[in-house]
Amino acid sequence: MTAALDFRGLVLFLAVADTLSFRQAADRLHMSQPPLSRAIRQMEDRLGTPLFFRDTHAVRLTPAGERLLPHARKIMRQLAQAEASIASPALPARLRLGMTSAVEPPWFRGLAARIASSGRFDAVPTEFDTSPRLVRRLRARRLDAAFIALPTETEGLAVIELDRQPMVVAMPSAHPLARRRAVSLHDLADATLYAFERARQPAFFDHCHAVFRHHGFAPRTLREPEDHHVLLAGVASGEAFALLPRSFMSMKRAGVSYRPLKEGEQLAVTIGLATLPDRQELQQVVCGLLPGQVKPRPWPSAGTARGRHGPSP
Repeated sequence: MTAALDFRGLVLFLAVADTLSFRQAADRLHMSQPPLSRAIRQMEDRLGTPLFFRDTHAVRLTPAGERLLPHARKIMRQLAQAEASIASPALPARLRLGMTSAVEPPWFRGLAARIASSGRFDAVPTEFDTSPRLVRRLRARRLDAAFIALPTETEGLAVIELDRQPMVVAMPSAHPLARRRAVSLHDLADATLYAFERARQPAFFDHCHAVFRHHGFAPRTLREPEDHHVLLAGVASGEAFALLPRSFMSMKRAGVSYRPLKEGEQLAVTIGLATLPDRQELQQVVCGLLPGQVKPRPWPSAGTARGRHGPSP
């Protein structure tokens, strides 16, 4: 007898539930959309109830899908913990290190070389990518540790907070707002703003929009370019404004001015170091190799929303 729910089905269900898009979920899973849709339909048939409402405009969880979601997350977390409980806790000879491509604080520069020169590891191969992708590689044990931008969905991982960067506004230098010392979301109400897709960073997307709703902020938006230089070129040309972590101010671009955002702390991006729970000894070793200005402190809880990516992690 075939079980109504299995590991693969839960992976597919969570991908669609996180993105609320079959196309984006298929991209995340590195598969085409038709087999994903068929697999979800087959699971719904076995369960005898739909998990998603589908129409031409949106995908939403049904009440049954809403009830399944926390159980699916708990099961995936328990599987990760079970795997961690039997894995070797020894430090790896090669530290496979992930680093978010969304933000680059000054202390990132030369960090991998600094860790490699410590003599604690034979080699430190480094991958730069978005935070959700780094988290997936951590869970698959294809990375040993990763510097990620938060909030990111991190259930089942050990996370330490290292840095926090408020948002600033990148705007055309010729715009009247560039004459101000600081601006607010209210000042940007009539501006066009670059915005990233929810699928690229669901946790941070939801956090940002909660802050926006709190301030009654609903700007016109354009899809955010993934390349930072393309984004700044668009800002310089007057195509749109951008909300970016403070470290972006080091990226000088003719025609672009940066101004502090009064609500910038509410939208701040936090940088954390994540490992699997059985690699917390490794986490402590890496933290011991960080520059002195970085002060590790506990991250409130896995999956807690507290920050933002630049061009999205």
